[in-house]
Amino acid sequence: MSRADDLAADARRRAHELMSKTKQQDAERLSARDKLRQADAAKTARLKELRLAKEAADTQAAKIAKDATKVTARESTKPAREGKRKAQA
Repeated sequence: MSRADDLAADARRRAHELMSKTKQQDAERLSARDKLRQADAAKTARLKELRLAKEAADTQAAKIAKDATKVTARESTKPAREGKRKAQA
């Protein structure tokens, strides 16, 4: 019986070592995957921030261009009216 007990104990020890090694490898894989997910999330957040900043800048530029167009249109119509008035006088 002693021989059988030794073989069983040796088999349990090897199985336990293999299980421990597998658990450690799984933990390392999960850790690496979490790091990749965090890096991807940070990259996505940075790109979203840049996109929103660009959209805000484009909106502001469009507003300024629209206002400038209105001012230019007002200025171009004033001389035409004054020219008509002078011609009538």
